[in-house]
Amino acid sequence: MLMYPQLAGRAPGCALHVAQMLEQHRQVRVRLDDIEPVRRPWTETADKAASEALTERYEDLSNLLKVHLRREVTEVIPVVDRVLNEKEMKAVGEHGIGQLDKKFLVSYLGMVLATNPPQDRKELFKEIPPPIRLAYRLVGRRMYRRQYSTLFPGRRIPETL
Repeated sequence: MLMYPQLAGRAPGCALHVAQMLEQHRQVRVRLDDIEPVRRPWTETADKAASEALTERYEDLSNLLKVHLRREVTEVIPVVDRVLNEKEMKAVGEHGIGQLDKKFLVSYLGMVLATNPPQDRKELFKEIPPPIRLAYRLVGRRMYRRQYSTLFPGRRIPETL
């Protein structure tokens, strides 16, 4: 969200996209807040009712993220690349990572990567700070796969990296 005020100021033609992206970010936060009270107990009990509730919440979040990330990558990021400098881009990445619980972030990264086409996944992953990339490779991918297969039994686990 750190980039949006700068984007709106430097590329006024993107004001509508900025407003839409900010609203979708608010919706993501609402959904994440809705997931957390179900996810924490579920990780300890794997209760069937909690699993179903969590599945429903993750599917809702996934649907929102698919739309949001696709639009962000195709409509916003190309403009951001033109109007923000490298230092500002680094600050944007660090700000985003600082907003989430690290353990959740590492496993959730799999969900984010899975919503993107393969080439976009690679580009997105390059932008992630090295410690988070390493944590994802060491444990996050496995956490994502385990969580996904438990939440969505019988479904093919979407590829990440």
